[in-house]
Amino acid sequence: MVSRKRLTPEESRSSALAAARALLIETGPQAVTLKAVSARIGRTHANLLHHFGSASGLQKALAEHIARTVCETILQAVHASRAGMGSAREVVDLAFDAFDREGAGALTSWMLLTGNDDALDPIISTIHELLDELAPDEPEEHLAERRLHRDTLSLVLMALGDALIGGALAKSLDLPRDAARERATAMLEASLAGHQKA
Repeated sequence: MVSRKRLTPEESRSSALAAARALLIETGPQAVTLKAVSARIGRTHANLLHHFGSASGLQKALAEHIARTVCETILQAVHASRAGMGSAREVVDLAFDAFDREGAGALTSWMLLTGNDDALDPIISTIHELLDELAPDEPEEHLAERRLHRDTLSLVLMALGDALIGGALAKSLDLPRDAARERATAMLEASLAGHQKA
């Protein structure tokens, strides 16, 4: 009989989230079930129930995990862009890739369609944390206008929409596939230029 390595609760949770993220990217949100994740990591269904409570809890934790990882990367890219070491397009690509290639758009839609009404809570709270971290760098007049919040709202909505229907919509409008990314980049460049003037 082969004995399994005893994992700490953090290691077990982290392993499950990594497996859930892989399933999401490989197969889609409908594949992110307790049974599929437990099979992938060689743990029991009961073990995952202990950590997440339900498939809905697992999906919510996965959404939070993806949002946190992406926001940390975006935060670094925004700081680099403001310091002249990165570009607005890098920030846009990170956001759009999170919703498209990383599966956050499909997961969000799936959770909402299956009745998980608070599906966006972890993503929204993580974005709020990102804004709180970026806000001290904002000029006073931008804070009053909530410019950073408006830019974030636009970027997230564009990235989510692009992940869900961007390809088909761009094709039907006879536009390049990255047309939405180009628009988001132009918006962010204008905002960064305004930030640098202040």
